[in-house]
Amino acid sequence: MTEMTQIAGPLAAALEAKGYANLTKVQEAVLAPEMAGRDALVSAQTGSGKTVAFGLAIAPEILNGADRLLFADVPLALAIAPTRELALQVARELEWLYAEAGAVIATCVGGMDYRTEKRTLDRGAHIVVGTPGRLRDHIERGSLDLSGLRAAVLDEADEMLDLGFRDDLEFILQAAPEDRRTLMFSATVPKEIAALAEDFQNDALRIQAGGEAKQHVDIEYRAYSVVSRDKENAIFNTLRFHEAQTAIVFCKTRANVNNLMARMGNRGFKVVALSGELSQQERTHALQSLRDGRANVCIATDVAARGIDLPGLELVIHADLPSNSETLLHRSGRTGRAGSKGVSALIVPQAELRKAQRLLQGAKLVAEWGNPPSADDVQAKDDERIVNHPALSKDAGDEAALAGALIERFGAEGVAAAFIRLWREGRSAPEVLTDVSVPAAGKAEARPRGEFGDSVWYTLTVGHTGRAEARWLLPKLCEAGNITKNEIGAIRIQQDRTFVQIAKASASRFGDRLTVEDGIDMVKMDGEPSLDRPERPRREARPERPFREDRAPRAPREDRAPREERAPRFERPAREERPARDERPAREKPAYAPKPSRFVEDEGAPRAAADAPREKKARWSPEDRAQREDTPRPRAAGFKKDGDAKPRSAGFKSHGGKPDGKPRAAGFKSHGDKPAGRSTGFKAQAPRSASDTSKRFTPPKKK
Repeated sequence: MTEMTQIAGPLAAALEAKGYANLTKVQEAVLAPEMAGRDALVSAQTGSGKTVAFGLAIAPEILNGADRLLFADVPLALAIAPTRELALQVARELEWLYAEAGAVIATCVGGMDYRTEKRTLDRGAHIVVGTPGRLRDHIERGSLDLSGLRAAVLDEADEMLDLGFRDDLEFILQAAPEDRRTLMFSATVPKEIAALAEDFQNDALRIQAGGEAKQHVDIEYRAYSVVSRDKENAIFNTLRFHEAQTAIVFCKTRANVNNLMARMGNRGFKVVALSGELSQQERTHALQSLRDGRANVCIATDVAARGIDLPGLELVIHADLPSNSETLLHRSGRTGRAGSKGVSALIVPQAELRKAQRLLQGAKLVAEWGNPPSADDVQAKDDERIVNHPALSKDAGDEAALAGALIERFGAEGVAAAFIRLWREGRSAPEVLTDVSVPAAGKAEARPRGEFGDSVWYTLTVGHTGRAEARWLLPKLCEAGNITKNEIGAIRIQQDRTFVQIAKASASRFGDRLTVEDGIDMVKMDGEPSLDRPERPRREARPERPFREDRAPRAPREDRAPREERAPRFERPAREERPARDERPAREKPAYAPKPSRFVEDEGAPRAAADAPREKKARWSPEDRAQREDTPRPRAAGFKKDGDAKPRSAGFKSHGGKPDGKPRAAGFKSHGDKPAGRSTGFKAQAPRSASDTSKRFTPPKKK
């Protein structure tokens, strides 16, 4: 921290009015002399005052030495945030920071009215804050002009890349002047952020405010080991034990959010939900309820893990473990902000013990492992709060007369008991939890593979016939005995039963007999089971087939006669001798007679009799060709010669709808013409309506 001697003008007055006496490390870093006018890539932990930091960093480009800003027809600065909540929060921070300078702040975020945002931009704004998608929409429609932009800020740049906004960011930055100043703020700097900085920054200064080894020094991390069935009860007891002014419970899916909200609402918690399926108006109302004090618990998905700054947020509960260490840091960073203290509690089922250890190790955090607050712990904490209630330490004052009347009528003990009951009335009763063994320092003892040590064997009344599997039995055994899978050795599934090996130190949790599930009992064995497979009775060998003595053995080949000397099985009849092919007499072929001409002969020539032989002519002789060209050929109906009128079959119409004068079948009409006459026997009738139920056809009466 350092004194604010290097800030003057309207920003210094705004900071003083807000109660700032010192600057954080990241705020001090952006005001260093070497940062003047340069691009920068800044990484700092969540809650370190980054919004105020880049607000101070871009002040020279916005104010340009003036104490009061004039009208701006185009924006001077642009701030881009990944989520709507973070963008609106950045706008609120910049509003009070530049209030003395008279800056106009415009927001462009998804879910808001586009026309309202356009009117604000048309009236002139000095600073525009928005999300990538909506900013690109305004640029493409021509309502946002970045030609006069002097500074651009990318807040939570790593989150914007994770959400798939790289194309939108490139489009927005390409629409701005190249001589602008670009600042990028990110909690982490992966290679994607470094590549983006190389593309859109010039000679950027790398600033790292606070080392990664000192992450979240104001946050106390606790890991609660629970059985799966006590997961929700552990959340309820944790909320009741801490009684935080504001708390956030993070879930993995929307379905988990809705389910947990219903359960907590039934227990009297003042709870709101925050997830991606809600509209922007619903999300805004939920956050406002937390700020106003109408609600004190927010159940949210990871959409709320970044950027939300709620006053008095003292507790973060991870109902579902995050997917990676970065998400764990961003979730926990909602508390312990700006020097305040906070608690981040992880609810860890037995099956997710190793995952929780990897998350903490990847984030370089140390958590205190233990059991969640029990019902007795919550009750003791409630008693302490009642005794130390501030209302009891005040003088009676104007209520002295009424207090005396109550004591006189009900007695001091009765009045005190009524006060206790009224205090507990609005709070849910604590839940009874199952004791769970917690590994020392949160690390399970690793053992060499194949060495299990002293153990006790148990028999389960389920086997292959009950479709038992090791992956199905393992979590049930862990939950039944409140142990980890490291305390379970071999699982041998037989036909109708299963043998399980339990570490001797944990065998007392199961006793001599325990019901794991309805119909499945776990019984302690004396000694080790015999796991040798019983020998199956061998199938008796088939008796050898007796030799048929009545069948003579086949003689060996050397004793058999040669094939040439064997008698034929049958005699083939002799065939008549045929003369040689050249000696056969040649066949006489009939003289070729040309086919008769297919064309009509001379009209004057008499037609030959039917029984008289016709003289055949050579096909396609010159005379035939000449006769073919001169003689008209009859054509079938429907075909035409080029230039001739087309005779058509009855019932077809002339294209264009004009009548062609040809006869048509009765009852058919030409398309486009007037209705044609119907065939004889049909009577023209008016169209019937659908509701007409009269008979369509009347059969003739019998004579």
